[in-house]
Amino acid sequence: MYVRREAVLSSQIEGTQSTLEDLLEVELQPDAKDRGDPFLDGNGRVGRLLITFLLVHGGALRAPLLYLSYYLKLHRAEYYDRLMAIRTNGDWEGWLRFFLRGVRETAREAADTAERIFELRERHRILALAEAGANGLKLLSLLFQRPLINVNLVTHELGVTFPTANRLVARLQELGFLTETTGQRRARVFRYEPYLRLLDEPSDRGDQGATN
Repeated sequence: MYVRREAVLSSQIEGTQSTLEDLLEVELQPDAKDRGDPFLDGNGRVGRLLITFLLVHGGALRAPLLYLSYYLKLHRAEYYDRLMAIRTNGDWEGWLRFFLRGVRETAREAADTAERIFELRERHRILALAEAGANGLKLLSLLFQRPLINVNLVTHELGVTFPTANRLVARLQELGFLTETTGQRRARVFRYEPYLRLLDEPSDRGDQGATN
């Protein structure tokens, strides 16, 4: 989900209006034709991905989990000014100060989000096992990979019958894990709201001091 979130935020820097919800819906219904391609490739987005890969290659990161697009989006004007200053004045020092400040702030926010996700997972594992058994745990694991689901997806991924999948989804909905998003009786889509809320931008979820 960190990778998906980075794809969304990086595309927003380039001016698209795509959201994490858009990406998850495309993954859930890849044959949907009316949404178009919400994430067009560009040199800027590729360059921002290379930053993380270079940090992994150089041994500064063990896994590609530090993504700077939220910081760069938040400071978009300075981001472009710093890049232009390199081109016109060779001001690499100014860029490095800006970049390293972003690494510090992003690392703090990522560590905080990871801790919140871990705590959420442990609470929900206890509830899922107690209220929905082993299949409830399997569905919870799926939700951390695919937080937007329908009953057909659960049937396929868990290897259970449609009625069993439907009961599992209904039980997790009763527990407050899942929120139905369509308002329809058929072709319903469910969102793992507590998890996705943790992946919102810090300002959207009401964090204080996350980027100070």
